[in-house]
Amino acid sequence: MRVHEFSKKYNIHSKDIIEVLTNKGFEIKNHMSTINEKAIKILEEHFDKDIKKHLMDTDNEYWESEFQKDKVKTQKKKKGSNQNKNKGNKDQRISNIPVIDEKENTSVIYYNNDITVGKLAEQLKKPVSDVIKSLMMLGVMATVNQSLDRDTVELLANEVGYELKDEIITDATEFEKIVFDDDDQDLESRPPVVTIMGHVDHGKTTLLDAIRHSRVVNTEAGGITQHIGAYQIEQNKKIITFIDTPGHAAFTAMRARGASVTDITILVVAADDGVMPQTREAIEHARAAKCPIIVAVNKVDKPNANEEKVMQQLTEFNLLPEEWGGDTIYCKISALKNEGIEELLEMINLVAEMANLTSNPKRLASGTVIEAKLDKGRGPVSTLLVQNGTLRVGDAIVVGNTFGKIHAMNDDLNRPIEKAGPSKPVEIIGLNEVPKAGDNFMVFNDEKEARKISEAREQKSKDAEFKPMKPVSLDDIFAQIQEGELKELNLILKADVQGSLEALAGSLLKLNVEGVKINIIRSGVGAITETDVTLASASQAIIIGFNVRPTGKTRELSREENVEIRLYNIIYNVIEEIEKAMKGLLDPVFAEKIIGNAEVRETFKVSKIGTIAGCMVTNGQIKRNCGVRLIRDGVVKYEGKLSTLKRFKDDAKEVNQGYECGLTIENYNDLKKGDVIECYVMEETERK
Repeated sequence: MRVHEFSKKYNIHSKDIIEVLTNKGFEIKNHMSTINEKAIKILEEHFDKDIKKHLMDTDNEYWESEFQKDKVKTQKKKKGSNQNKNKGNKDQRISNIPVIDEKENTSVIYYNNDITVGKLAEQLKKPVSDVIKSLMMLGVMATVNQSLDRDTVELLANEVGYELKDEIITDATEFEKIVFDDDDQDLESRPPVVTIMGHVDHGKTTLLDAIRHSRVVNTEAGGITQHIGAYQIEQNKKIITFIDTPGHAAFTAMRARGASVTDITILVVAADDGVMPQTREAIEHARAAKCPIIVAVNKVDKPNANEEKVMQQLTEFNLLPEEWGGDTIYCKISALKNEGIEELLEMINLVAEMANLTSNPKRLASGTVIEAKLDKGRGPVSTLLVQNGTLRVGDAIVVGNTFGKIHAMNDDLNRPIEKAGPSKPVEIIGLNEVPKAGDNFMVFNDEKEARKISEAREQKSKDAEFKPMKPVSLDDIFAQIQEGELKELNLILKADVQGSLEALAGSLLKLNVEGVKINIIRSGVGAITETDVTLASASQAIIIGFNVRPTGKTRELSREENVEIRLYNIIYNVIEEIEKAMKGLLDPVFAEKIIGNAEVRETFKVSKIGTIAGCMVTNGQIKRNCGVRLIRDGVVKYEGKLSTLKRFKDDAKEVNQGYECGLTIENYNDLKKGDVIECYVMEETERK
């Protein structure tokens, strides 16, 4: 049998057959090569019948062989087929890639954070020298490669008759950056996405179990959630989507992922246990995601429950209860006894209503991957959360750097569905590889376009891997932080005991350097771990260790991730070095320094030069080109710059105390006998 005959028989592309056999060591040159019984057996095992059915898609040119084209064309032409129906439905949805009006382009400048003088000149169709001149007129000294702020660009654009708009991302390979501009009439209310977060064994999954009326907790290993599950419930005819995040310390990244797609965070705290390490982490992730927090105080039915203590502890994190004059909603619940659940759901709906959550279901779908795995029988399986648009079976989809066509789609109860709207969690089959959890996805018009975009994204990702990242270091942090009104120094603190940790954190937060803010993103007791390094890498932070040391693996990871770890055993050394780094972040401060005084003993008027003052240096020294003040009877009459300085007929750089000199002041001739000339220079000083 030849390769092309096997291709025709099993509806598999010749290229895939050749690739499999070449990897197994067979010498196959092209589709006309002969394959023996052993090769056929290997191919039949590799292209299993069940998988083969999913792979065979007559609407996908990739899987068409030379011998199928006529058959495929016939199938495409059939009227009233499901294919045509699906295509009709797909065409009704709006593409997510914006189209820029070419006519509008002629009078519009698009602004982004990376716009430089050179790029602006190109958009304005003017020479770079003209743009630099215009900037100088505005008092801005800039080079061709210097970035410009929005206000400056807007002034220059308006000056020559251009309108400034924010850049519209039209590059499909960067679809996660695309901002959707929907008409108000297309927007519809969508269910809120709620993330349940908190410490291990505080009752997160039990709470979700009580909400869903099912025994999810029994399916988890040891009763602790090991993966993210996404579920939907209905309350008072309103749907709520829940994401259950693990509480164990090993799952920091998964918890952060849950917070990044959420609208509302429920912080579960056990009334008998109080605030714990993962509770702190959950608050950090929720704050980073800028989403409202509802506190659910769980296990209130226990004899040793102390709700007041929990509320008191959480006030340290600025989560002040409404009954105490704050704005944080607290719900007292017992997930095990199903108490307070209805009140909690009502509060969620209330917060969602205030947030006015909307999306456009008429678009092609986009959203985020919640989790992904490789299933033996089904191949890559992904759980997606649709955030905008409508997802349908048969859609061509790009997920992260992978692509595919949705062959099957199930809801949270494992029921097959044909479409999913905004805030709907679904499980899909049909991707060619397993994506990463947290990847963005977007639906495109056809699979050919999806494949092309996926390949381009993968290439970009590979290029980025080879591009070295600049590590954050206290030594050169000034050169690495972009200019702005507020500059932050991110720190992770680890100490040997809680007392030292609190003292260190308190001392660092008291450092008062104008314009710089210390941001302690994590603090804890114990050795520096790989989790700390991972967080520091993601947050561009520096790790400070006080009387603790990193393990060998942690050191190795910090070198790989270019994360700086600084180790100390004296608290004053920590404060001193951090303070110096903070001062280095700021622009230099200049202070005036008086260097000398001279008394005018005689004046001489010379044509073309002006008035020359014959002086005696009474204090310090007089330097050429220094700043001067003319003081008469204790009042400053003029402030300017020294023009010339001479000793006898020779020019002098400086004249010291007790010597005579002749001098002139730039653009000033009203010098009189008895005037005092005060000389000063501007020197850079340290910030205090």
